[in-house]
Amino acid sequence: MLSKVVVRLLSSLIVIVGSLVLVFVIVYMLPGDPTDHMLDASATPEMIAQLRHQLGVDRPFYVQFTEYVGGMLRGDFGKSLMNGEPVLPKIWKNFPSTLKLAAASALIAAVIGITLGVLSAVHRGGWLDMTARVVGLFGISMPTFWTGILLILIFSVHLKWLPSIGSNGWQTLVLPAFAKGIVGAGFIVRLVRNSMLETISEPYIVTLRAKGVSERLVMYKHALRNALIPALTMIGVLSGELLAGAVVIETVFSRQGIGRVVSEALMAKDLPVVQGVIFFTAILYVLVNLLVDLSYSFIDPRVRRTAAKEGRMR
Repeated sequence: MLSKVVVRLLSSLIVIVGSLVLVFVIVYMLPGDPTDHMLDASATPEMIAQLRHQLGVDRPFYVQFTEYVGGMLRGDFGKSLMNGEPVLPKIWKNFPSTLKLAAASALIAAVIGITLGVLSAVHRGGWLDMTARVVGLFGISMPTFWTGILLILIFSVHLKWLPSIGSNGWQTLVLPAFAKGIVGAGFIVRLVRNSMLETISEPYIVTLRAKGVSERLVMYKHALRNALIPALTMIGVLSGELLAGAVVIETVFSRQGIGRVVSEALMAKDLPVVQGVIFFTAILYVLVNLLVDLSYSFIDPRVRRTAAKEGRMR
């Protein structure tokens, strides 16, 4: 078990390093020049060249990359080209808002998805099954920005129950969290339903029923616990995507967060901010999925037994 954890940690480190290289290469190759947004049309070529030298963007690729990695190792993500603000404090300042949105969205997706998925499998062929599958199809099919606009029209414009913009208080969190969460719920419904149906047909479930164990206990303890592995994987992936893909939803609901920060930085060609935010979210994505992988053994005893057996064989 310990060796698997070490291997998983090393593979996560490799992914993080690869993400660093990939992010820097992509941002470096983006068209445009940061000086275009910092100087007006009257700027002379000499002024542009001087500013490019001050910013360091006229240096060769390997020099910029080496300096950037060296700064990363010291905890320095660089400074914004627009206002000189350090990137890392800027990220930490806006991260709590995005984290709240991602956590609330993941919770909504998990609760709705697992509940409907289980009910769909238990009542296969009934109206609950049909309802759950329709909700799942809706969540998968509808773009996030369109779902957000619909929620604003219904609950903010017409019913006036909840605010549609801002990031202050739990009221402003409800609509964007549901807009993101309903998409994740659509995937989880299908996964849990299919996993439950496969688990129900397993020999040990048949044995439990033959022994007279109640159907409720069979379904909601034994079958559900083993069917949660695919759902847990999806929740981990969705959590990372929610952190990394908050640009659209934060723009629709005018929420301040790292999604808005990277969006504004891209428009201004503020490369250090873009690099810092993308690499920061890449690290979070890897860490979330690492925790999900390590949690498998706590949910499914078969994973622990397999790992222990492999350890004895070695």
